[in-house]
Amino acid sequence: MTHWFHRNPLKATAPVTFNYYGVATTTAATKICNDLRLSRTRLLELFTDLSCNPDMMKNATDSYFSLLKGFIVSLDDSSQDSKLRYVQNFKWTDTLQGQIPSSQQDAVFELISMGFNVALWYTKYASRLAGKEDITEDEAKDVHRSMKIAAGIFKHLKDSHIPKLITPVEKGRDLETRLIDAYIIQCQAEAQEVTIARAIELKHNPGLVAALAYETANFYQKADQMLSSLDPAYTIKWRKYLHLKSCFYMAYAYCYHGQTLLASDKCGEAIRSLQEAEKFFAKAEALCKEYGETKGPGTTAKPSGHLFFRKLGTTVKNTLEKCQRENGFIKSPPEAPQLELKANYGLVEPIPFEFPAVHAHWTAESLAAFDLTKRPKEDNPKSKSEEEVKPMKEPDIKPQKDTGCQIS
Repeated sequence: MTHWFHRNPLKATAPVTFNYYGVATTTAATKICNDLRLSRTRLLELFTDLSCNPDMMKNATDSYFSLLKGFIVSLDDSSQDSKLRYVQNFKWTDTLQGQIPSSQQDAVFELISMGFNVALWYTKYASRLAGKEDITEDEAKDVHRSMKIAAGIFKHLKDSHIPKLITPVEKGRDLETRLIDAYIIQCQAEAQEVTIARAIELKHNPGLVAALAYETANFYQKADQMLSSLDPAYTIKWRKYLHLKSCFYMAYAYCYHGQTLLASDKCGEAIRSLQEAEKFFAKAEALCKEYGETKGPGTTAKPSGHLFFRKLGTTVKNTLEKCQRENGFIKSPPEAPQLELKANYGLVEPIPFEFPAVHAHWTAESLAAFDLTKRPKEDNPKSKSEEEVKPMKEPDIKPQKDTGCQIS
């Protein structure tokens, strides 16, 4: 597979010990605290472990989130919060806005922030897999599925958990609707790239490829629009990527639409469609250069050198030359054909996601063993909220020879 995807950095977090001396009054309560600390540490380690796979990630997330939910939900299935929801302060950075964290004394904030990183991990796992040499069909399916899982996690956080936060979401930061939606749409678009590559490989009807490429270009355009009202200091690099991918897949759409027209003996319209493909490809090429020169959060790469990019340029050029050589006497229309393409196959929807049920260690007895009257008087939780949190040390993936990718 010859894909290249832009990736923003993982969120970073301050350590949490879950040490409640005097509050956790029984061995069972103390064990829950120890297990929470260990499972949180393990999950954070896996985010940057290249050997981690989806099964390992699922086991680690189920372990931590099932324990954390005892701090959030009532054990009797009522709508009441757990009495422990507000006992611990959590700090998390933003994927775009550097290492100054947001801080909330709310276990729901922790659930959302850690869940956000899990979704990001699936996108990064997919990105690494897509950059492999000689990727297998099963691995391509893993890339496709991982992007849909990530989209489902982002959507679940947005629909079911972010609205429950007591502290309003800060504008321009990760949990705001515009950013969450941009992440969801990008995941869908990138999953569809896998579908398009597979359709081309299997020599499916050019009309299907054109329709899928058109829908994918529109996804990228929509994701870009989500970020248009945010501070460009943080979003410009990401937006360059979304814009170049939109132009790239518009070039794909016009190229394969041209092949469809040619097969229908509409040679003049086919030539005009391919000329439009050439124009969008040139736009994408210029944006690739701008992307490579733009500073900001995210992947550093030169996408115009990647095989997936060069291959389309060659296809457009060769098909257009063939049309002009064989039908040079036919006058092409002045206006490019209107693309009103609707894919009836291959469109991506997020895989629905749910957090695991509360861990079996949580019982009425173990919950009652947390005596909040014995909590020590705390410092102001906001007193250190402006302190920097160290960024995650993400693995530096070097380019593969056949793709030229640098994937984060």
